[in-house]
Amino acid sequence: MTLVEDLKWRGLIKDISSPELEEKLNKGGMTFYIGTDPTADSLHVGHLSSFLISKRLKDAGHHPILLVGGGTGMIGDPKPTTERAMISKEEVRKNFEALKKQVEDIFGFEVVNNNDWYKDINVIDFLRDYGKYFNVNYMLDKDIIRRRLESGITYTEFSYMILQALDFKYLHEHKNVDLQCAGSDQWGNITAGIDLIRRATGDEVYGFTMPLVTDSQGKKFGKSEGNALWLNKEKTSSYKLYQFFVNVEDSMVIDYLKIYTFLSKEEIEELEKKNNEHPELREAHKALAREIITFLHGKEEYEKAEKLAENLFNNKFKEMSKQDIKDLFNEQDIKEVQSNVGLVDMLVTLGAASSKREAREFISNGAISINGEKALDTMITDDMFIEDTYIVIKRGKKNYYIGKKI
Repeated sequence: MTLVEDLKWRGLIKDISSPELEEKLNKGGMTFYIGTDPTADSLHVGHLSSFLISKRLKDAGHHPILLVGGGTGMIGDPKPTTERAMISKEEVRKNFEALKKQVEDIFGFEVVNNNDWYKDINVIDFLRDYGKYFNVNYMLDKDIIRRRLESGITYTEFSYMILQALDFKYLHEHKNVDLQCAGSDQWGNITAGIDLIRRATGDEVYGFTMPLVTDSQGKKFGKSEGNALWLNKEKTSSYKLYQFFVNVEDSMVIDYLKIYTFLSKEEIEELEKKNNEHPELREAHKALAREIITFLHGKEEYEKAEKLAENLFNNKFKEMSKQDIKDLFNEQDIKEVQSNVGLVDMLVTLGAASSKREAREFISNGAISINGEKALDTMITDDMFIEDTYIVIKRGKKNYYIGKKI
């Protein structure tokens, strides 16, 4: 199977600028770039599909460059519905350094910052050297701009297309870049760069996009959607990644295996067969979690996440560390509590019961456990806290309440 055949089988090509690009992709030897703006200090799973395509291209003999937009990040790519909030220059610089290290550590890509060439361009040179190549009607016809016309778009965001085209031209002239790849929402910006280079230099360059990856509700992965899964394990633990991917809907798991893993066609088709015949075993889901976590954080992190999931299922909280508890539960779900109080009072404090009367009913009905063990009405003492920090109260089969000792 050729590179392009593999990408198409995985559903990773949406738009392509020229039929001849397919032959060039299969041949190898192109220098390409992929860009992201430093609006946060970590990439997330929404970025991962694009970066994995870049690794696929690299493995096929192409040279990748990552552009982190230290300049464009101060403006922001137009959102489909509203103006993007600006972030401070200091935060942009901080985020750039974090993303640069993350990408170098995970992918080993060369990283460039477009602020390095923006900072020397004055407004007159910008208009003369770049603005003159852009017809306003051409820009208005781009999908992302057209969608914003009714609600309104500022000149700042309207100009973003020119800046991204400028990036392509600069990298073509200084880094021999002849290909840009990105998510499908960037198609208008990519073609603007191709047109700018053709008009300004006469050179032919190329671009292709991949479909945006969405969750089961059709929302793309990203922080603006409120469902970001960060690649930085300090922001999203390996366990949380494990839980997400092990629990994706059956209808999504094979698509995700194609997009997010380097498993072969034969391996994925075998997992698809197992998923159809015995969905309760969730072998495809576990393979998905294993491949992603191992690639991002290493085998040890995957095994730790798997072990945590097993311990949670079996209520083995006494075998956990306080870091395990932090990984298992969201910070906002952990409440500060005092030691040496009655279990009834603890249940009310944690919100496991609405009143002392209800708390006593839960306890007498055997619905309450402490750190995985059934509990009668008792005092909550220091020795019950895991590493003198956390206590896990469970009500029924699925309701967890976490206390942090103060």
